[in-house]
Amino acid sequence: MLKTLPRAAMLVVAGLALAACSTTDPTPIAYAPTPPPTDPRIAQMYGAVADDGWDIPAVDPKRMDPRNIRQVVDYATDEPVGTVVVDPHARFLYLVMEDGKAMRYGVGVGKAGLEFTGEGIIERKAEWPRWTPTQDMIKREPDKYGGELRDGMEGGIENPLGARALYLFKGGRDTLYRIHGTNQEWSIGQAVSSGCIRMLNQDVIDLNRRVPPKTRIVVLGPDGRAQSNPEGDPT
Repeated sequence: MLKTLPRAAMLVVAGLALAACSTTDPTPIAYAPTPPPTDPRIAQMYGAVADDGWDIPAVDPKRMDPRNIRQVVDYATDEPVGTVVVDPHARFLYLVMEDGKAMRYGVGVGKAGLEFTGEGIIERKAEWPRWTPTQDMIKREPDKYGGELRDGMEGGIENPLGARALYLFKGGRDTLYRIHGTNQEWSIGQAVSSGCIRMLNQDVIDLNRRVPPKTRIVVLGPDGRAQSNPEGDPT
């Protein structure tokens, strides 16, 4: 039997733009009114998923920018196979594969000044993780995060971290940045979050299956090279 939230709780959550990693502008993106028929394999890839008792809603690929659909692409890089590479300017996450290929996912990234930079390690992974706002989030928006949300929210379909979270560390320290899921397909390809790297729930489940803990992550700068910042600096 699928888990649901009490109606009152859902109304409260829906009215809050939750986020260490949530959005600030819920305006959907308009695409062509008459898109071509969807490949059945793609429709299945983004279909509804029952996962650990939670019902992940289907994503209509016709409402997605086609470039953001999960796909294997040619990818020239010096990074070794298994590395996760994020291009926040193109809004893509790549998982480097053999033979000059990569699995490419569309992502949403942090607003200017809030994004993850440099290199890190995926230290751990979690399914339906608990979410807690950071102290910086509470300071920036005390009205939104300084009340009941200060203590966080249990994992679930309305949780801003979605179905999976991959925790990014530097120098053995938690940076407080995550790669995580979202149900807000309109936000993929945008710079709208409070710093985290967001993916569709179906995509983050797929990535989570493919990468083990200790996977290296590299964030590219505007010049296409890895950004650098002091080791352990979470900003």
